[in-house]
Amino acid sequence: MTKALTAKPLKGVVEAKPQAFALGDAEPVLNRRELLDGLECWDIAGAGGRYYQTPLPMDVLSKTANVTSHHSSAFRVKVNQLMRDFIPHPLLDLATFEGIVLDHLVLANFYLERVDNLRGQPMKLKRSLSRYTRRGVEEGAFVFLSGWNKEHWFKKGSVFHGMQPWLDQEIYGVPEYLSALQSAFLNENATLFRRRYYLNGAHAGFIMYVGEGGLSEKDAEALRGALKNTKGVGNFRSMFLHLPNGKKDSLQLLHPGEAAAKDEFLGIKNTTRDDVLAAHRVPPQLLGVVPANAGGFGDVEKADQVFYRNEIQPLQQRFLAINDWLGMEVVKFRDRDLAIS
Repeated sequence: MTKALTAKPLKGVVEAKPQAFALGDAEPVLNRRELLDGLECWDIAGAGGRYYQTPLPMDVLSKTANVTSHHSSAFRVKVNQLMRDFIPHPLLDLATFEGIVLDHLVLANFYLERVDNLRGQPMKLKRSLSRYTRRGVEEGAFVFLSGWNKEHWFKKGSVFHGMQPWLDQEIYGVPEYLSALQSAFLNENATLFRRRYYLNGAHAGFIMYVGEGGLSEKDAEALRGALKNTKGVGNFRSMFLHLPNGKKDSLQLLHPGEAAAKDEFLGIKNTTRDDVLAAHRVPPQLLGVVPANAGGFGDVEKADQVFYRNEIQPLQQRFLAINDWLGMEVVKFRDRDLAIS
């Protein structure tokens, strides 16, 4: 009878075992496409009443304001332009106005609470942070979420809500720069990748492969010591290596970081930057962008005039709606055509 033979590993030979590994870390929630898909407003039951949840997480939108330098700078340019022409009022000071402008540009919503005196006359307009303010289900109701299960309900009719209109609902505003967020995330990822690339030192490392006609243990130890001595002071020194029995490919230098060094870093940065600027419609010369050619971006004065007429003036009109709600002229802007002393 024939017996089945089982192969056994030879003595002194390590048996190879299958291995598996994963590439990359967990995907961040901040830059997932799903965040931008659903724009519905859910009805939430709070401790003191019912209010609508925002279509996009306000905490996520506030973090995206600093995702890239051009993205955050575009907000600040518009804020500075509006503050330059705003005329402060006893009911609405400059600091409060700056806050609601920033809320509107980044979160597409801003809220002003009217504080009345004992006679029922408006005494002050206070900013309510858009990140924590929600619109109630009942008409004229608003709530400030100060913490877990902590709600401050404003007096009905005492809060003005300004917003950037959107197509899917009319309860909350939605930022108009959503189409450029993916480009902004890619710009940030390219910067983080390049920073990690330099920190781990892979850009300067290599693998020395010695094949046929190789080194003895003594020679390999001497070569290892010579390579270690090239670090620090006295680096970039020349090195001599002699292989008596070596051939053409006996010694090879392999650069594992060479592929990462050719990742078109500048191309990614410039392309994504243009996408962000297109979404904000801010001329690059107003953001301090250095032109890549000798011709530059053109006359900065003309670019500023066009930007003021097409972007800043429509923004001013949105804040003028506060006057209609309050019944008096509180928001007023200087005319750019007049000299400002």
